[in-house]
Amino acid sequence: MDFNYLAPERAAYIFASHVPRHARVLDAGAGTGLVGEALSELGYNQLFAMDLSRGMLEEAHKKAIYVELRQMVMGKPLDYPTNFFDAVISVGVLTVAHAPANSLDELVRITKPGGHIAFSLRPDVYENSGFKDKQTALETDGKWRLVEVSQQFQPLPKGEPDVYHQVWVYQITPSQ
Repeated sequence: MDFNYLAPERAAYIFASHVPRHARVLDAGAGTGLVGEALSELGYNQLFAMDLSRGMLEEAHKKAIYVELRQMVMGKPLDYPTNFFDAVISVGVLTVAHAPANSLDELVRITKPGGHIAFSLRPDVYENSGFKDKQTALETDGKWRLVEVSQQFQPLPKGEPDVYHQVWVYQITPSQ
């Protein structure tokens, strides 16, 4: 069934306006690889995937666009070195009953200073599920700075026409 899922392409396009094509990129919560596919079409070829589901990663592997695929859980420590990625993208993952707001701490840790983190988030989840507080705290603590918030859009106009998302883009600040 085609739900006209727009979020991967929309987020990839916004991401590409901030992140150079040669960047080492983590697709956090990669699922079947739709975001990676969109990034690959835009010229990114240093793509790494991590997801909770082995089955989803197997589907993503079939796309042959990822350098590495690893099974990990958002919200827990990630098995990547500090400052390893130039950028991270996470679409449709940071939400209720999926990845919690504290997932952002690890994404910040594994992203190089000057690098970017882009993610989609429902406005209601931002307001009511700890994301607003976490995002503000990371900014107040000098960990990152906001560079873009997209207009609200329907990620699934056919499947869930009443649901909206925004794409947030932050840049990691150098350590003081």
